[in-house]
Amino acid sequence: MKSTHVRAADTEERWLLFDASEHVLGRMATRIATALMGKDRPTWTPSEASNTHVVVINGTKPVLTGNKRDQKEYAHHTGYPGGRRVLSVDEMIERRPHDIVTLAVRRMLPKGRLGHKMLSRLKVYSGEEHPHIAQNPTKVESL
Repeated sequence: MKSTHVRAADTEERWLLFDASEHVLGRMATRIATALMGKDRPTWTPSEASNTHVVVINGTKPVLTGNKRDQKEYAHHTGYPGGRRVLSVDEMIERRPHDIVTLAVRRMLPKGRLGHKMLSRLKVYSGEEHPHIAQNPTKVESL
């Protein structure tokens, strides 16, 4: 059997549009990560970033199920002793509104240069408006 190596430049470019206010955060993040890696296409190659760009609108209004809005925490470390900082979901939306969607997707992508390249194709916007109308993104409906 012959195996093929499909280069990213050989595949067609596609744009997907997700509305965060219509999707559950984790389920949306898995679909975005799968699309950015290219695993939803028959031409998937592990060492190549796909030619998929993802636009997320309403990034400050993610749907969280259960008690996650009250219980979920985002932790980071400043690098100093005792420098662990914890933010709730509401504080995260107030301070760094795009990071809720970005972090959920980033943690599902490969680590390293390839993952950084994939993540650069994710665009998160707070409202309904986005500057990628000319690319004619395909709206992805919730399941």
